[in-house]
This record gives sequence, C-alpha cells and structure tokens, in this order.
Amino acid sequence: MSRWLRMWRALLKTQWTWTRGMLLGAAVLVFAMPLLSVRTAVGVDTEVAFIRMVQRWGVGYAIVAGALGLFVAIAAWSFDHRLKHIYALSLPIARWQYVLMRFVAGAVLLLLPMAALLVGAEVASHNASVPATLRAYPFALTFRFLFAALVAYAIVFAVSAGTERTARYILATIGLFLVAQLVLISVGSHFDLSGHVADVLFARPGLLSVFSGRWSLIDV
Repeated sequence: MSRWLRMWRALLKTQWTWTRGMLLGAAVLVFAMPLLSVRTAVGVDTEVAFIRMVQRWGVGYAIVAGALGLFVAIAAWSFDHRLKHIYALSLPIARWQYVLMRFVAGAVLLLLPMAALLVGAEVASHNASVPATLRAYPFALTFRFLFAALVAYAIVFAVSAGTERTARYILATIGLFLVAQLVLISVGSHFDLSGHVADVLFARPGLLSVFSGRWSLIDV
C-alpha cells in the first residue's frame, strides 16, 4: 500500500506541474463569477429581475466546468502519449492500477477550483445587495459544478487513455454524424438528427444533463 501511495503522490505531483497554471487561473475565474453575477444584478427593480440576472451566468459555470474537466483529462495522458506509454509499462503495477492512480490524481486536482467557487459563492451570498426574501445556494452550485467537471473529466479521460486508433474511430464517428446531418438537410428532410442527439445527451436523464437546466446561486 505504501508503495502505491508513493507512486500516486508522484503522479499527483507531475499532473499538478502540468496543470497548475490552468487550475489556478480557473480558481480565480470561478471565485469571481458569483461575485460578478450578484454585482450585475444590483439596482434591478424586482426580485424576479434579480434572479434572472444572476441566472444569466449559469451557462458560464457549465462551460468552465466542462472545459476544466476536458483539459485536466487531456493533460493527464499527454506525457504518456509523448513517451508511447513506456513509463507506464515500466512500473511494477498492473495497467488498471496505473490508470486508476492517474484518474484519482486528476479528480483530486479538480477540488482546487471547486473550493475557490465555494468561497466566492459564500461571499456573494452574504452581499448586502441580495434581497432578504431570496435564498442563496452556494453548496448546491458548487457541488453541481464539481459533478459537471467530473463528468467531462471522466469522459475525456477514458477517450484519452486509448490509443491513437481509438481517437481516430471517435473522430470518424463524429464526422459521420455531421455528414449524415448535412445529407438530411440537402435532401430536404425535416428530421433533426442533431436535435435528437442533443435531447438524448442533455435532456434528463441524459449523460450530459448536468450541464443543462438552471445554474443559479440565488433563487426563491
């Protein structure tokens, strides 16, 4: 166990080195977003208008969470891909153990921007400009952000862990989907393939449904 822990710490250290600039930048961004969302709502006439102004920032949380998970997952495998996985094969552990260590290390690093978001959300929640009749949900917003980032991280991590051939297959599938949509449009079909795929992925209980819906710090 101690040997595995030392290996995991080494992997965590290397992944932190690769991603610390991005993680620190994301932490500053998500710390500021709740404060800015409340700031932009100052001076509105009604509570409904206040909620709507804060909710406009919801898509920003979803985009940042998705991008964060994506880039951390790509960074987790960039070193191995450059060295053709020689380092991983030289370690005295099974492949699945190495993959698990890589995955857990990246997931732990995602806690840094989550903590920054929680602090920013808590500070924004106690802003004097928030109407007393409305409620703040800093923990719900933070945990949804973390879950969305983990979903994006897990998907991209699984794709990045594969070989270049796997990546080509995935890109080819996406390309075929786009071609099929263009063919349907060119023949005058009213079947919206992209719309149906979006519903499957983003509508509840779709795989990416966490990214849709309402992301709001302040609500009733």
